[in-house]
Amino acid sequence: MAALIWLIVGILLVVAEVLSGDFVLVMLGAAALAAAGVSALGAADLVSVLVFAASSVGLIVGARPLLKKRLQLGSGIRMHHEALLGGRAIALSKVDEHGGQVKIGGDTWSARTLDGSVVEAGEAVTVVEISGAVAVVIAAV
Repeated sequence: MAALIWLIVGILLVVAEVLSGDFVLVMLGAAALAAAGVSALGAADLVSVLVFAASSVGLIVGARPLLKKRLQLGSGIRMHHEALLGGRAIALSKVDEHGGQVKIGGDTWSARTLDGSVVEAGEAVTVVEISGAVAVVIAAV
């Protein structure tokens, strides 16, 4: 019976982690699952509580910081509009602070200049920001 209780607690904690995203509940859930395993093997209730306590401390102190650091660093690959920042584009029309168009890669984007300068069609620009569906650019140096 104790193994079933530990199992239910473990599953509930892991599911609750989805709502919190702080990696504490998932560590406690994993520890409860470890306690469920020990209890299912016939260990005394005190042993399963000790396994839960030791596993909780070990996971929270040892695994959680490493996991958070890994996920915060990410893969180092810039995605979506972040990949466009700092990239080169070509002005398709005159671009000023009010508007214009540029070609970024193979795509045509609405654009405006960051500093109010005017870029003529055919000139190279650097993308410094994406504001909604508008590329904010400066003249390439």
